[in-house]
Amino acid sequence: MNGGALAGIRVVDLSRVLAGPYCAQLLGDHGAQVTKLEPVTGDLTRSWGPSRGDGVSAYYAGLNRNKEHLTADLASPEGRDLALRLLRDADVLVENFKPGTMERWGLGTEELLERFPRLVYCRISAFDGAGPMAGLPGYDAVIQAYTGIMDLNGEPDGPPLRVPMPVADLTTGLLAFAGVLLALHERARSGRGQCVDLSLEDGAMSLLHPAAANYFMTGEPPRRLGSAHPNIAPCDTFHSPAGELYVAAGSDRQFAVLVGFLGAPELARDPRFGTNADRLAHRHELNAALARLVAGLDPGVDLARALVTEGVPATLIRPLADVLDAPDAAERGMVTGLDGLRLLGVPIRLSRTPGSVRTPPRPLGADQAAVGAAST
Repeated sequence: MNGGALAGIRVVDLSRVLAGPYCAQLLGDHGAQVTKLEPVTGDLTRSWGPSRGDGVSAYYAGLNRNKEHLTADLASPEGRDLALRLLRDADVLVENFKPGTMERWGLGTEELLERFPRLVYCRISAFDGAGPMAGLPGYDAVIQAYTGIMDLNGEPDGPPLRVPMPVADLTTGLLAFAGVLLALHERARSGRGQCVDLSLEDGAMSLLHPAAANYFMTGEPPRRLGSAHPNIAPCDTFHSPAGELYVAAGSDRQFAVLVGFLGAPELARDPRFGTNADRLAHRHELNAALARLVAGLDPGVDLARALVTEGVPATLIRPLADVLDAPDAAERGMVTGLDGLRLLGVPIRLSRTPGSVRTPPRPLGADQAAVGAAST
């Protein structure tokens, strides 16, 4: 089996919880040798939610495969020495400590880049260093609230809601992964490493499309729309005899096909609904008409397949268990198993050097003896 696109790249993962470990896991999925150096008390996520009993919780398992697992107290001389020994041969460092912490330990960006000039130093913080919250800690839910994501999420007459997935952390982890690859690519030309600096705040703000674009153009603050779309109609959920149906007819042609399928082709000729702008202006009347038509559909019809076959983006809303247990999820490699754990797979598919899930998330310090001895 090939070693992956990043075979030969060595990563020291000092990060905890989510964005940093996710970035390091993505590097490991594609062949990098990742050594995770945890506090002696363990990554906080080892205690989050269901656990299999050896310190590997479900939350930890989803972010820490394809890594070697060591512990160190970086505030101690011994822990600092271990980190420096690992960094001697490392290409990438990932850390997400509170700003100033690494400097206090003598492991700050300037010190390490001077000592290891080829190192790509990936630094992730909660808030951007130039903002009023600079240097303060923050979790994903706090970032969602602070950056307006929660304000946009929810029903029009309901309160703001957190997006249930940690989108700020995951997005920042993906951006960190991309930033590390950019820095490694540039290093191949210059021979020099650099700092890759990210914050959850900026990562979350990068998700504010099209709300930000709409606000910049109109000056009108966005409103919560539930499952509807601010720029497209119809784009919403409708109750059908077979379940909740989500329809996103983004073009005039798709709308004409949709209402033809529903047995009401005259709606495409209705001046209230002739263009997307018309449909947005009369969104409530349109949704009421579509709701009546969808509610009367034959419950035996595979609505999602029938509509998509006709060119209308639509699907029944699937429960998560159905998504994860579907045979095609395993066939595509998006659900996989290792060491008795079910894990999500590798979404980036390379034809010659595909990523892979090779080693499971392990108990705290499981590789201490082997890796610690090798680094001396």
